Amino acid sequence: MLGACLVLGTLLIALFTAFKEPKETISANFSILPENWLWSNFTDVLTSDIWGRYFFNSLFITITVVVLSILLSSLAGYAFARLEFRGRHGLFLLFLCGMMVPSQVYIIPQYMLLKGFPLAGGNNLLGQGGMGLLNTYWALIIPFLAAPLGVFLIKQFYMGFPKALDEAAILDGCTTFQVYTKIYLPLSKPVFGTFAILKFTGTWNDYFYPLIMTNSKEMYTVQIALQKYHGEYGIQWNYLMAATAMTILPILLLFIFCQKYFTAGIVTSGLK
Repeated sequence: MLGACLVLGTLLIALFTAFKEPKETISANFSILPENWLWSNFTDVLTSDIWGRYFFNSLFITITVVVLSILLSSLAGYAFARLEFRGRHGLFLLFLCGMMVPSQVYIIPQYMLLKGFPLAGGNNLLGQGGMGLLNTYWALIIPFLAAPLGVFLIKQFYMGFPKALDEAAILDGCTTFQVYTKIYLPLSKPVFGTFAILKFTGTWNDYFYPLIMTNSKEMYTVQIALQKYHGEYGIQWNYLMAATAMTILPILLLFIFCQKYFTAGIVTSGLK
């Protein structure tokens, strides 16, 4: 309860700061509520830079990553849960090891692979001479498609389905892929909602990868754009908080619409 109050209080202070005048944000007489509510802080932020482009970049990258990750994770989760093949359990454990390795460990190998991608970004067939996939959307999408957590959640969710469903569908003439598409996918909304929220939040809030993989302003995401308010002579707190409030809005909307799936998916995946 105390933690929730601290988080809520911090968010409210940040939101109220977004409406303050610059002098209020650095005043010694601190007050939570602004003296004058300046809606112009938001319009100033939107008109001062190409924020439309930043939001488009973040939304396009995040939505693409979420959709493709759900598709690939559900296929892998179904294979681990229902298909019998040699080395299945060992491969699944190896796959889960990906959750234990921090991204900072493999950022340099990923950077080199993306830079040396053949026939992309001016590279020749040997991956030399250009920048490869760096400074493109693919550089911010491909590294996030492998999602061990998603595979784990979906696999555990599918393990709770009775095998009689598969057997009945096969007796009715369904192939293995049709069992997946006609039975498992329609019943996967809870776990998909859970994974979508987690993946959306992680991708949308990511700062490290866009900073390393992009070098042009047109490819910046909203998290990179927030750094412009950290100037040499101080921080423009009112503009920074206004921009921050706009960047957290998509996450709040997603959680509001998917919270019932989030709760149900976490409980179900953990128990089954």
